[in-house]
Amino acid sequence: MSTSTSAPPPSAVPARPRPAARRGVDRPAAFALAVGLLVLAVLASLAVGSRQIPLGTVLDVLRGLGGDSQDALVVQELRVPRTLVGIVVGVALGLSGALMQALTRNPLADPGLLGVNAGAAAAMVTGLSVLGLTSRLHLVWAAMAGAAVVSVGVYVLGATGRGGATPVRLALAGTAISAALYAYTTAQVLLDTQTFDRFRFWQVGSLAGHDLATFWQMLPFFAVGTALALTQARPLNALALGEDSGRALGASVNRTRVLTAVAVTLLCGAATATAGPIAFVGLAVPHLVRALTGPDQRWVLPFSCIVAPALLLLGDVVGRVVVRPGELEVSIVTALLGAPVLVALVRRRRLAQL
Repeated sequence: MSTSTSAPPPSAVPARPRPAARRGVDRPAAFALAVGLLVLAVLASLAVGSRQIPLGTVLDVLRGLGGDSQDALVVQELRVPRTLVGIVVGVALGLSGALMQALTRNPLADPGLLGVNAGAAAAMVTGLSVLGLTSRLHLVWAAMAGAAVVSVGVYVLGATGRGGATPVRLALAGTAISAALYAYTTAQVLLDTQTFDRFRFWQVGSLAGHDLATFWQMLPFFAVGTALALTQARPLNALALGEDSGRALGASVNRTRVLTAVAVTLLCGAATATAGPIAFVGLAVPHLVRALTGPDQRWVLPFSCIVAPALLLLGDVVGRVVVRPGELEVSIVTALLGAPVLVALVRRRRLAQL
């Protein structure tokens, strides 16, 4: 008696993968804790500084019952705008860092990889020295325009030739254009003392000195960039398996690259134009998040939206108190705290899979 075995029918489309999560981590509970950390960071940002303000006064101001006391005016006029700017800048840096690392599959990629920081700096210097811009809001718009133009130029240059805009081509194009623009920026500030004096405060990176007008002007860029970034979670998960597997799963490689690059340009361009270049937030936060969530971008991106602004605001608070009554700019604090954390993370375990 002969038996025949039939091979299982081939599957036309492979099953959609489920990125592995970290064992022992309850991701919804961890997300709730991250939200709680952000709330505490916001309250600390409103209450702590060179002038200590009672938490009750802060809560009264948030409820619209602050009155016209000096403490209430400090919260309303200085700390509320500063905190709001810190939230949106933190969200932008965390999201853009996670997107860049997923798009390039490079765990050391940061938001400046597409030339965004260099474009913003070059446009700001041009506005100061050539156009004679003096308004802070006008300079923010100039920096945003420079970031957008350079990002488009990097993509066009990276897409030239065979193979299209691959991650390696984009990284090389961004590095080359950034080097040229930083040389231009350095030449301009060295030749014009007045431009150097104004540019250096923006170059350090700080959340201070903003008003609500700047926040509302830049909010549409942050909102559109955030919404666009969150829609790319599933396509980026598919492309993490390779371009061929991603196409088989229904992801459009070129479309995902273009939309991700646009989201990074909007987010990182708006953040850099508003607060200056702030290091290590976009680089370190995605690694911290992936240590909890695994490589699933459906969790990495929302977690980055919460963890990054919480850490940025806490860093800003630390900068206000360590050299009281003066303060350290937040970019200095994030560099001092972020570098050891990232080194310890790398030494403790392999970089989380992208």
